[in-house]
Amino acid sequence: MTNEKWGTNEIPSQKGKIVLITGATSGIGLEAAKVLSEKGARLILPMRNLEKGKNAVQEIKQRFPAAEVACLLMDISDFDSVREFAEKVKTEYTQLDLLLNNAGIMWPPQRFLSKQGHDMQFATNHLGHFLLTGLLLPLIKATPNSRVVTQSSVLHKKTQGQNFEPIIQFDDLSFSQNFDTKKAYAQSKLANLLFTYELDRRFKASHTQAIATASHPGYTATNLQKDAGFVMKIMNIVLAQKVNMGVLPILRAATAPDLKGAEFFGPTKMNELKGYPALVQSSETSYDPALAKKLWEVSEGLVSHKYEF
Repeated sequence: MTNEKWGTNEIPSQKGKIVLITGATSGIGLEAAKVLSEKGARLILPMRNLEKGKNAVQEIKQRFPAAEVACLLMDISDFDSVREFAEKVKTEYTQLDLLLNNAGIMWPPQRFLSKQGHDMQFATNHLGHFLLTGLLLPLIKATPNSRVVTQSSVLHKKTQGQNFEPIIQFDDLSFSQNFDTKKAYAQSKLANLLFTYELDRRFKASHTQAIATASHPGYTATNLQKDAGFVMKIMNIVLAQKVNMGVLPILRAATAPDLKGAEFFGPTKMNELKGYPALVQSSETSYDPALAKKLWEVSEGLVSHKYEF
């Protein structure tokens, strides 16, 4: 854990492993897919748009022609779609070594609702992944030393450029009153960490041979910021790090040996905006077990699925 310049050369062989990555049509998810396929993993890539999925597979195979990639249709914000996808995966596979909950949306200019009527950022970034993980839990439990990795953000906490303390707004999770796109995004990213730490606690309590870890990419130029305006486009060019650096925290959280669970990796330079990945601390709020338990129970109700450990 002392490697100051951890890179993809540190990743051990992933041969024989089944890896599922959400949000792999572009950006960090696509780069993670390329790297893990080079390391020998077989990939399952859920895609909302199969045409984009075909393009992603072509990119992966350009780098590693022998890549084994399965594309299946899924919209992570639509619980019906998540259920249909999960059933297909459980029918076709008997193991799941790595689940990378990576897909996300950030700062839409107005309030959008998912098919089930939830704020789109909360549905995409948290609830859809909460449901997906729960539905795939039988495969995760059946695979020794499996791992669930969830992508959060430095914006889960009050930080440089964000002058409010993110909270879980239980009385109005979908911001039907006083919609604030930045607060909604921050809530979803805090939820990612509360979920990760609670999932890891429940793995340990049930003696499940799996761990849950988390990561954040700092400030990385990807399509995630496509709705964030002209200034952000300029900053992406001037300030943001490239995807080959931004992918490193999630890869370290996914592949570093000897992790015990509940680790959080992010870059360490410029207030965690850039740099090589290392262990970082998330906000004090994110470590609150009572808050995590409440969010877990509320989430189970919202997605109509109870986890069975």
